[in-house]
Amino acid sequence: MKIIDGKALAAKLQEELRVRVEGMAVKPALMVILVGDNSASQVYVRNKARAAERIGIKSETLFLPESTSEAELLNLIDKYNADEQWHGILVQLPLPAQIDEDKVLLAIDPNKDVDGFHPMNMGRLWTGQPVMVPSTPAGVMEMFKAYDISLEGKQAVVLGRSNIVGKPMAQLMMDQNATVTLCHSRTQGLKAICQKADIIVSAIGQAEFVKADFVKEGAVVIDVGMNRNAEGKLCGDVAFDEVAEKASLITPVPGGVGPMTITMLMKQTVTACERLTAGFDNERVDK
Repeated sequence: MKIIDGKALAAKLQEELRVRVEGMAVKPALMVILVGDNSASQVYVRNKARAAERIGIKSETLFLPESTSEAELLNLIDKYNADEQWHGILVQLPLPAQIDEDKVLLAIDPNKDVDGFHPMNMGRLWTGQPVMVPSTPAGVMEMFKAYDISLEGKQAVVLGRSNIVGKPMAQLMMDQNATVTLCHSRTQGLKAICQKADIIVSAIGQAEFVKADFVKEGAVVIDVGMNRNAEGKLCGDVAFDEVAEKASLITPVPGGVGPMTITMLMKQTVTACERLTAGFDNERVDK
């Protein structure tokens, strides 16, 4: 078993981004909008701000009260869409109940959608023409690349079908010629499906759900989950200690996928700046 060190890989990639930004005539700028006082979101936003500072990206966070209306938020998004000094706009999820999340994601300019959640960017991903890609799946793909994990012809299982992780993860792996089974809460015979997988990516949000008997010897196991176990300890979807005995490569929680998610968000902010200053309009750029 070998641990995939997401923290170390993120640090390496962030240093490469810092050098890249240093040579840019126009410095990338990211506007983050946080509505309400969700504690997990606040921590994530702080980590984003620190990463941006290390890399040399201008980053501001707009803190809005829980009572903010949908119209107020949409007006702000329109304002930053039109403001050329901002290359990336990120609205931190989840949003309060009075705000329609779909309307908010649709309102962000696809060229500034560094989270990759706009339907246009999702559609481009599914048609093999990615521009902006959700950061967590993009980070997992960087892990595969860094650790020489070939997806060609492999049997892969993705647990979870969210638009943020599961669906884009499946598509990105298919783009690399993996055969992907996308599983979810209604999947029958889930354990048997997982047992055949060369690669498992779990993003279901259930603490230590994936046990050793889900995993065949030598499989690669990527844990996207971020949960608390019965003792209140931070853990992933995978029962790490027992699965690590069978896996050839495995990500820990924390220190696995999490740092890569933030890093890929920064990378897409840099790319958005390069594209916007060069006059691109939602066309594919491989960066």
